[in-house]
Amino acid sequence: MNKLPAADARGAKSNWFAAALAYGDPRAISMLFLGFSSGLPFMLVFNTLSAWLRQSGIDRATIGMLAWVGIVLTIKFLWAPIIDRVRLPLLYSLLGRRRSWMLVGQVGVIAGLVVLSRAEPTVSILYIALSALAVAFFETTQDIAVDAWRIEVAPAELRGVMAATYQFGYRIAVMVASAGALWIAADHGWHVAYLCMAAMGGVGIVATLCTREPEARTPQESVMREQRVIDWMEHRRHWPAPLRRVGAHFVSAVVSPLIDFFARFGSKLALAILVFASTYRLTDYVMGVMANPFYLDHGYTLKQIAAVVKGYGLVASLVGVLVGGAIVARLGAVRALIVGSVMVMLSNIGFSILATTTAPTLIGLAAANSLDNLALGIHGTALVAFLSGLTSASYTATQYALLSSLYALPGKVLMGTSGFVVEAIGYPRFFLYTASLSLPALMVLYWLTRNSRTTLFALPQTKSSSVS
Repeated sequence: MNKLPAADARGAKSNWFAAALAYGDPRAISMLFLGFSSGLPFMLVFNTLSAWLRQSGIDRATIGMLAWVGIVLTIKFLWAPIIDRVRLPLLYSLLGRRRSWMLVGQVGVIAGLVVLSRAEPTVSILYIALSALAVAFFETTQDIAVDAWRIEVAPAELRGVMAATYQFGYRIAVMVASAGALWIAADHGWHVAYLCMAAMGGVGIVATLCTREPEARTPQESVMREQRVIDWMEHRRHWPAPLRRVGAHFVSAVVSPLIDFFARFGSKLALAILVFASTYRLTDYVMGVMANPFYLDHGYTLKQIAAVVKGYGLVASLVGVLVGGAIVARLGAVRALIVGSVMVMLSNIGFSILATTTAPTLIGLAAANSLDNLALGIHGTALVAFLSGLTSASYTATQYALLSSLYALPGKVLMGTSGFVVEAIGYPRFFLYTASLSLPALMVLYWLTRNSRTTLFALPQTKSSSVS
């Protein structure tokens, strides 16, 4: 019979216990509320809004195209260098670099949701689109600052815990911004629902004011790389002074982070990482925008969606987050990425089966959504932890924004066409199509584990069991 030696068994139990205690770290608790603040506007603009529009009689093709507002999130690497470098007047001295930008984003999101709450979909889709665009912009500002804060404030050994608590808060926000908003809308209308959601944005402001600012860190290697770029700019002394200053800022804030990333991993591996990041969440994004229209078209009511899909599904989602954090901590991010991706594919196949039923069944709805939320919890936690490990301390916001922009860009582009795909092939085949979108990332990840020499992509080696 194979079993672990007693000492190894005690060590394993101790490691799991230490991992559980890490969730009580004040930084992890702060991350819980900041994750909530990040998840709230995302759901209200890219998911719950689709239910409001569909119930108002807006066609699915238009709903799908409105998802292109989310492209703002995919170009945040262009905005991140400003957040990385610019010190906001007054706020910087009071809160520091990261927290000042977090506060600006949170206040902007609340204002945008208040404006959106006054919209009438049947009167002006343009008003809806512009309001959603404003919310997306300020959400992007908040996300860049929160991601940088999360990476800088905690050591590497807390990376999985920070990712898990972020996802935990994010998933709670998913319930509030979906189940909560749908339930309020069913009884009091969409305008009241969005005003209530705007008020919930205050959670992020309180968390920002109560947490601490991370210490700035600049490794000497990155400083030298940046100095070489500045030296290159010195050869342009004949340029006009304003143009030289603008050029120096651009090179320092945008070019240097890219040089750093490619220098650390090499061109071939860096490009493969970017391809992986850009394909890993295709299924999540493309399927997500059509979820609420599917529920309504299949005959479910707003309260049924709120209770079963958003409320009951939250339990599975939170379990998935905790399991994802544990997998990252004990087995590594690569295995967690694989498990999450496979489970997301299976959940979409489950939705395809549900779409073939002739009448709405709550049991089927609960089963499909339980698997989906469990999968997304593992999926998201693994990706956040993995990408966090790829960033340099000198360019945290810019490099993480680049990676997270890439993982959103193809999905955001494809999700804008999802309504046309449903119209053309129907829901059952649509969900099979979204399941297949996870295959490219798995193939790239397999290549990375086979061809990369860095431990970031290595599958952890398990200890051999002793024979007794």
